[in-house]
Amino acid sequence: MQILLDPAILFFVFGVLAGALKSNLEIPPAISKFLSLYLLMALGLKGGFALAQSGFSMAIAISLAAAIAMAFIVPTLGYAFLKNRISKYDAAAVAAAYGSVSAVTFVTAMQFLESSGLQFGGHMAVAMVIMESPAIIMAVLLANSIRHSANQQTASGQNSNAMPLGKILHESFTDGAHLLLLGAMAVGFISGDTGKAMMQPFSGDLFKGMLAFFLLDMGMMVARNFNQAKSASFVLLAYATLGPVVHAAIALGLAMVLNIPVADGALLMILSASASYIVVPAVLRYAIPEANPSIYFGLSLGITFPINILVGIPTYTYLAKKFLG
Repeated sequence: MQILLDPAILFFVFGVLAGALKSNLEIPPAISKFLSLYLLMALGLKGGFALAQSGFSMAIAISLAAAIAMAFIVPTLGYAFLKNRISKYDAAAVAAAYGSVSAVTFVTAMQFLESSGLQFGGHMAVAMVIMESPAIIMAVLLANSIRHSANQQTASGQNSNAMPLGKILHESFTDGAHLLLLGAMAVGFISGDTGKAMMQPFSGDLFKGMLAFFLLDMGMMVARNFNQAKSASFVLLAYATLGPVVHAAIALGLAMVLNIPVADGALLMILSASASYIVVPAVLRYAIPEANPSIYFGLSLGITFPINILVGIPTYTYLAKKFLG
């Protein structure tokens, strides 16, 4: 229940209620974008400062290797489970959304761990970036393969829907959110303790309030997209609810085998259980136009995101402390 007493989480709940009541309360899009950019910059700085203190080690390399492994395991399992139950294009898109990660879930989890007195490595922000792109690339390659093998279109018709791999890689690795996060992390790493003291009013003192403001906006967005999510089939609703639990369990097992520290293991579980509703929909809208955005966007934002924020984060943290502590 601790997380439900957190002001930022309470603002998320309030946002959901305001949206459900169809209130005219709204955060202007420009401010919402600024809040997102602020959180990414602050997160990058925090990670960079932590890396400057800890340096690189074998333990960090192991954690990043685990993140890479989960980035491929989750979309592979998702597509294998869904491909014979829904359209293969939709299966690839949903697998991409759930194989990728949610930066907002990660930031909220980071704040929860800090308030619980658990110290995580700054490299976990790098892990988040690493886990963002593999699922997107896998999904688009799958979609191109489906187009090539499943129909009798002409070669020109097939090429019109295929998105070049080079373009996919470019959009995945030069996305503005990624660059800002990595750039802020580099600034924090280079400036070290001196930079941390100078940026404390920005990346430390303001962080909680900005997160609360952003989660208020996210709560209203969840309420607006809930109807899309609940209209999905039972299989998809079950996957959106139980799939992340399975992904987190796999991540926990991997963390136990590799002796990953408690806080880092908790974040690996939370990242593995999260789903993207920003980067993936933006790419797949053009890369896999055959997929239905209301499915992969509605499920990730309307079902999985609120479950992770309200239940998943404290549950996965508890399990990490129990099995990794």
